[in-house]
Amino acid sequence: MAPVQPIGPRPAPPVPIHSHALDNLRFIRETMERAGSFTAVPGLGFVAIGATALFAALVAAQRSSADAWLLTWLVEAAVAFVVGFWAMVAKARAASLPLLSAAGRKFALSLAPPLLVCALLTLVLYRGGLNAAIPAVWLLLYGTGVVTGGAFSVRVVPLMGVCFMLGGTAALFSPPGWANWYMAACFGGLHVAFGIVIARRYGG
Repeated sequence: MAPVQPIGPRPAPPVPIHSHALDNLRFIRETMERAGSFTAVPGLGFVAIGATALFAALVAAQRSSADAWLLTWLVEAAVAFVVGFWAMVAKARAASLPLLSAAGRKFALSLAPPLLVCALLTLVLYRGGLNAAIPAVWLLLYGTGVVTGGAFSVRVVPLMGVCFMLGGTAALFSPPGWANWYMAACFGGLHVAFGIVIARRYGG
């Protein structure tokens, strides 16, 4: 007598339960990463940036030409970038946080466009002899970048960006001779003040 053959295809072998568990854990981790905030914003780094900006303001105040004044602040911008990036990497490592997490990438991609526009407008304003407008543009666009990037960070960061934008708006309608002190108050004072808050509340 011939053996009885089952009708239809054989059922697939059951998937091991640990595979489901790994898929679920991966989904949960990715969801939390997307929903999380970028917390590696360096409070102590902001304090250091603010200190260098205050020093730059004092140096720039002694410059007799607009070109020398602008060069002083461009050097300060380069120093601030290096200090800020180093402090961010150090904080992320100390807290075992992924610097290029989903929130970190969103923070960087939101901050970068206003800063790029700022660099382009600086070149255009300088070539057009409109140096007096450069400080207000810097403050407004840096503040814009901090607000947009801060949407993916802790709540105090967008507030700092708004303060920079207010400072830039005031500088836009103030006498040109006040520009250096707006730069000192914002790039110096605001960075120090908010840096202290971030360092105390969010671990450095």
